[in-house]
Amino acid sequence: MEIRHLHYFMAVCEELHFTKAAEKLGISQPTLSQQIRVLEDELGMPLFDRIGKKIVVTEAGSLLFSYATEMLTTLQNVKDAINDLQELQRGQISVGIMPSDLDYRITQLVIDFHQKFPKVKLMILASIDIMRQVLENEVDIGIGTNVEPDDRLVIIPLRREEYVLTVSQEHPLANQTAITIAELKGLPMVMYPEGFFGREIVEEAVKKHGFQLHSILETSSVTSIMNLVRANIGATVQPYHLIQQINDPTLCSIRISDGAPSRSLSIIYRVDRYVSQATTAFIKQIKEYFKA
Repeated sequence: MEIRHLHYFMAVCEELHFTKAAEKLGISQPTLSQQIRVLEDELGMPLFDRIGKKIVVTEAGSLLFSYATEMLTTLQNVKDAINDLQELQRGQISVGIMPSDLDYRITQLVIDFHQKFPKVKLMILASIDIMRQVLENEVDIGIGTNVEPDDRLVIIPLRREEYVLTVSQEHPLANQTAITIAELKGLPMVMYPEGFFGREIVEEAVKKHGFQLHSILETSSVTSIMNLVRANIGATVQPYHLIQQINDPTLCSIRISDGAPSRSLSIIYRVDRYVSQATTAFIKQIKEYFKA
């Protein structure tokens, strides 16, 4: 069994169409079909059932797909490790992070890292589904929120952050230093739409007190939320450290004194993923940055 046979097989599994798989691989369809037959002859079992113009993966094919995925991942890790030994300060790192943190939290972190490792290309991707991105190898590492233990992941805790009520300096509550959760009831709010993680954290907290947020405007952009709050359209509830980073004197943060919503931030990556020297250095810098 040759590595190229596994690549051919995986392409057919992904496309479930020999012609499309052949085009993706840059070979002819007859050549691909012949190579798959060679692999089937070697294994002694069919890998695909051909039903007219459609194909389906057999039980043997499903088993091979599972092991081939692991084998090709391991092979890529070997290549990455060898490349990493050749030159420690090169390569590319892709990072998944919440949109709000990307907008306001990590600019200085990225600048500092680039100055230390100018040959390393950073790709910072905003996402509200970071765990899926990491598990599906769409990113190398993620900075996740309230990550549950998972055998497939390495989880490195960073910090826990409390949420605060944030209002315009023109808001009636602007001079208060603290507020109870009960006092949030009926307060006009500008928030993320339902289903967004930041919204759900706050909703879970107020639900324990028997009510829901009174959301009058919703947007998926934290920049828009803060602009609406500045215009005194409504209040919002956001992580305190995020508001600190925005550093806007026209915004007032009010501590929630009893059972404030909170989130925990963690670095996550797959346990079977090779972690390059550059990625290790970036993880170290993330930890130092959030610790500070």
